[in-house]
Amino acid sequence: MFQLGESAWLLALSLVKNECMKTIREIFRIGYGPSSSHTMGPRKAAEIFLEHHPDAATYQAHLYGSLSATGKGHLTDVAIIDVIPSVEIVWHDEFLPFHPNGMRFCAWDKKGDLLDEWTVYSVGGGALEEDSNNPKFLIQNSELPDIYPLSRLSDIKDYCEKMGWDYWEYVEHYEGKEIWDYLREVWQVMREAVERGLDHEGVLPGPLHLRRKAASYYIKVAGYKDNLRTRGLVFSYALAVSEENASGGKIVTAPTCGSCGVLPAVLYHTWRSRDFSETRILHALATAGLIGNVVKENASISGAEVGCQGEVGVACAMASGAVNQLFGGTLAQIEYASEMGLEHHLGMTCDPVCGLVQIPCIERNAFAAARALDSNMYAAFSDGTHSVSFDRVVDVMKQTGHDLPSLYKETSQGGLAAQVKTEK
Repeated sequence: MFQLGESAWLLALSLVKNECMKTIREIFRIGYGPSSSHTMGPRKAAEIFLEHHPDAATYQAHLYGSLSATGKGHLTDVAIIDVIPSVEIVWHDEFLPFHPNGMRFCAWDKKGDLLDEWTVYSVGGGALEEDSNNPKFLIQNSELPDIYPLSRLSDIKDYCEKMGWDYWEYVEHYEGKEIWDYLREVWQVMREAVERGLDHEGVLPGPLHLRRKAASYYIKVAGYKDNLRTRGLVFSYALAVSEENASGGKIVTAPTCGSCGVLPAVLYHTWRSRDFSETRILHALATAGLIGNVVKENASISGAEVGCQGEVGVACAMASGAVNQLFGGTLAQIEYASEMGLEHHLGMTCDPVCGLVQIPCIERNAFAAARALDSNMYAAFSDGTHSVSFDRVVDVMKQTGHDLPSLYKETSQGGLAAQVKTEK
């Protein structure tokens, strides 16, 4: 009877608020760098268009807004050409109204008659959406149904308290036990990215000629005492994954490619130093995915839409909540740690030098990983009570992102990108 009453309460709440969320698999996408929105998304879009028009004689891919401004640095053209070798890439300065990362694919037959054209948007984290007023291939996440009835962390926390659940149990309840097989694969890819990155040395691809630092940081750590060694190890792990991403290696979006080093660094460090079981790490991953999902649903994880606060800031929030859970945090403390991880990145611009996911992206991953550990410690000292909720910070982040000029949203026309010049 109690369970029925709680189910009715949850249904009523979700109907009143008109809320829903998709699977956390949307947050954790396994793929290749350097950018989820500029590489993974366009590659997937090209695959979908080619699947519908495999016999066309001629193809064009028109790139708009942020995809055009930083597409060459992010290897957007390379990703599309890998799928459709004969495609002509056309770059446009203007922005399409639905989202800054707009694409238009065109196909012609041998007579030169237009077979079809398709406008689609890469909205962050590798996800694609069509304009809801003009859908064509119905890829607006139709293959991933809404499974969560709530999308605000405060409501989820309240419900978990009523049910006596942790956040990961909420995830398991709606995703099903099969989510653990997927998260186990995610954790394996994260670990491998850390370890591969620690072994690799040399220069990252691109005109910046930026040397990899993860291996040297990892080696130098041995000369420091325990408190500094911890920070140095976390730096090296975050650098390792971010450098793998920058070189086009296999990584997991968490929530994006540009911020993929934060969560693996924190989890890998705690796993190695505290000997946590795989099960506990997977539970922490589920909690992190839930936190990232809340932001994706209520704001954005796209640097082209809200700046780097939506990428590195959200990654820090995810890592903060995950590590707080690992160390036995309550629902309130986990929410508080996540809130701090995001709050202290508010207003962060997305200004990649030369359009590459290298400067300042790689260092930001390392600092955000360290900040996640600090957020965990700060929340652990508290009872979880605080004035500004995670949901309010998400709302502020969304508004702040919309208020930022486009110069600071992955166009490489402002901030560090405008100040730091290099010869190509």
